[in-house]
Amino acid sequence: MKTYYVYILRCSDNSLYTGITNNIERRFSEHQEGKLKNSYTHSRRPLKLVFQQEFTSPDQAIYFEKKIKKWSKLKKEALISGDFNMLQILAECRNATHSKYKP
Repeated sequence: MKTYYVYILRCSDNSLYTGITNNIERRFSEHQEGKLKNSYTHSRRPLKLVFQQEFTSPDQAIYFEKKIKKWSKLKKEALISGDFNMLQILAECRNATHSKYKP
């Protein structure tokens, strides 16, 4: 059975990149080496792998990746740090004017 990974990279400019792969080591090396000159991460190296989640189903991995890509940076940071209480608070808020969390 194949394993699929949804991953988040922290870029040198502190932005976050979310991707999916079936080989996390190879894919991280490709990002870090700048193999794709037109990619988001190419000019934002060095990179740090800050999150990865394994899946056995490619459909589940794709679904999760698409879901994370729509999240705010705050919500992604909560996932990265494992702050599930904050993740729940941020998941409840759909509009910044109604946010329970005020940084």
